[in-house]
Amino acid sequence: MARSLLIAARGVIGRIRARLASYARIRHRDDLAGLFEGAAKGGAATARELVAAVEVLRSAPLPSPLIGDDVDWWFGPRTVAVLKAAGIRTLADLTVRVPRRRCWWTSIDGLGPARAREIEALFAAHPDLTERARALVPVLPASDVMPFERIVVPDEVDGTRGTFRAPAPTCALRANDDYEVVQAWLSLHEAPATQ
Repeated sequence: MARSLLIAARGVIGRIRARLASYARIRHRDDLAGLFEGAAKGGAATARELVAAVEVLRSAPLPSPLIGDDVDWWFGPRTVAVLKAAGIRTLADLTVRVPRRRCWWTSIDGLGPARAREIEALFAAHPDLTERARALVPVLPASDVMPFERIVVPDEVDGTRGTFRAPAPTCALRANDDYEVVQAWLSLHEAPATQ
């Protein structure tokens, strides 16, 4: 009986330590999370360290997300795995997708609407994230005409993964994306007078 109570108590303590570690990670205090995740050692010095860590966490505010923050800091492991598989590592990578269009997640395999809502909730709670992202984008002078060479096409719509794109070995034109296709067409159809 005493042994089963000891095992149950250790399980409860382990769950509490895991929750404290999670709480510390949400507040970007990996140093404190390491204390709770480490092996449970006895002794008064360790107990004092843990008590001090709990006191620090008690007054630690929730941080505001920064545009360069890694997605690991703000989303669950499943969402992070899907985002990283799609090459999205920071909140900056997300800001070019989320606020721009509806159903933005459909181009990311495995994300789905439920996880997309989790990401959208972060952006809704922190609208300044989108403003900071806009501040990073260079503003071009307003003009109706833009040189072809200055056009920047987002990766998700550049044509590299187009529905009607033939396999590379069967293509007569060696172009990797739509931009290169247009350049090739222009070079073939440009008049000598305009060169």
